[in-house]
This record gives sequence, structure tokens and C-alpha cells, in this order.
Amino acid sequence: MLSELKPLADDYSGLRILAVHAHPDDESSKGAATMAAYAERGARVMVATMTGGERGDVLNEAVKENPAAFRDLPGLRRQEMAEAAKVLGIEHRWVGFVDSGLPEGDPLPPLPWGSFATLSLENAAAPLIRLVRDFKPHVILSYDENGGYPHPDHIMSHKVAVEAYEKAGDASAYPNEGKPWAPAKLYYDLAFNPQRILAFHEFLLEQGLDSPYAQWIAMRQEAEEGKIPPVSRHQTTTKIPAVEYFTRRDQALLAHASQVAPGDLFFAVSPEQQRDIWPWEDYVLIDSRVKTELPEFDFADGIDFSN
Repeated sequence: MLSELKPLADDYSGLRILAVHAHPDDESSKGAATMAAYAERGARVMVATMTGGERGDVLNEAVKENPAAFRDLPGLRRQEMAEAAKVLGIEHRWVGFVDSGLPEGDPLPPLPWGSFATLSLENAAAPLIRLVRDFKPHVILSYDENGGYPHPDHIMSHKVAVEAYEKAGDASAYPNEGKPWAPAKLYYDLAFNPQRILAFHEFLLEQGLDSPYAQWIAMRQEAEEGKIPPVSRHQTTTKIPAVEYFTRRDQALLAHASQVAPGDLFFAVSPEQQRDIWPWEDYVLIDSRVKTELPEFDFADGIDFSN
């Protein structure tokens, strides 16, 4: 698999990539090395964060000593997002919706009134379509139908990203949201590709180490179509060689200190170890308005971004 990878080009000046994410920190755990790789080569890379993560919890015990984590968690998460964007060298926009939270219980409680996932598709997608028509991305990156994992805001982020890809170029749709622009390609991020997680798991076991991925793998092996947790059935079409940016990806993720701790499973396999195991990031090409051939190793294949 390693021998088939093709390196990225040296210059992507003029290329524009938009990644649509649900909460601050999602951009750093899903495709961050890819975004850094393209940004450093001259592409404009923007993350659109649909909500402020207001209903998230403080997941790092060390940060619980910081009064700001409880007095103003949304403000703290904005600071963390700004630091992560700086590390990755990307542009960032807050779309402005309110976090829906992750409902728990049986039966599940209703989502908070007015939160992102409770909105109609048209109302939720309109600001993103306005952003697409302004930024004019050639490529949109999103989650799959399960949202990567079934958080209601992730699922809604998937829906609005697909709506923006399909409708932003249609002058008759969303007529008050700017001049039409049709992106060339739509990809789903496969950060939680089961094959990738299994490769990390087997590597750790071969080293005689405990694997934090065992429970994750067991849950997904038991999942069936339509059950919880759902498993992506998409197959990788596009591998972006970005191993040189894995360290920067981890730094961006650690910038979200309220959500991520250095001992989390994200860091169980080091960037150096991943170089020989899985030195790329996985995507599936869902739709393309330009001619391209699979497998791909570059989002820019087939795209004229000279203008």
C-alpha cells in the first residue's frame, strides 16, 4: 500500500478547500494533516465550524482546574479553535449555530429548542451556502451520512454540506445568499476508517502493548446496518499523503485542551510509527463535476484552479 502513494504537488496556489465541521476540535481530529499539507503548498483552506460547542463537556481532567472552563466554556473553546487554526495554517469561520448536545438516556430526551440539529435543512444550510458562494471552494470536505459518529450536529453538518454542494451553483436555489458557485468535488472524511484503527490496534499488540482501540473495534464489529453505533460502509477512494504533518495535526488537537488530553487514544500510535503503518488520510469521493480517475492521491486532480 505504501508504494502506491503519490506525493502532492509543490504548489496549489489558487486552489480553495472548504471543510465543514460540527464543533471546534472536529477539524483537528479529522483531516487536519491534509489541510495543513495543502495550506503550506499555497492553497486556501477554510474550516467552517457550524456550532460553538457550547454544550460540550470538559473532557480533560487537567483543564478542570481552570475556572474559565466552567465560567465561559464557549469562550475557552473559541480560544482553542484560534490556536488550532494557527497551528494548521488555515482560515476559519464560525457559522454561528448553537450546539445541540449529545442526548443520553432511554428514551432519549428532545434536543434543545433552536439548536443546530433541530432546524429545517433550508435554515441550517443557508449561511453555509452564503459562505460557499463567497469563498468559492473547488472542494468541499464533509462527514458521511452517520456524521462520522452519530452526534446530531455531525449528522446535520453532513446534510448542510451536501445541500451546499448540490445547491450553491443553482441560481434558483437560495436566491438571497449570493451569486452561484458550483464546487467541483465533494468528499467524505474517513478519519475513523475501521481498517486504519485495526492496523493501529494490531501494531500495538505486536509490540506487546495494550491497545486502547479494542473496545472501539469490538463495538463496530457488532454493529449492523441501521443499528447503533453505525459503521461507515464507504470504501476509501482517495488517500492524501500527509505523514509529514501528523505532528502538526497532533499539536492542533492538543490545542483543544478542554476536549483532548495528551494520554487520549488519538496519540496511542506516534506520528513516527504511523509513517510505516498508515501515512495518509482517507477520503471517499462522493461526487465530481470534473473528470478524475480512482484511486486518487490529490484533491486537485481534474480541477483547473488557475483562475
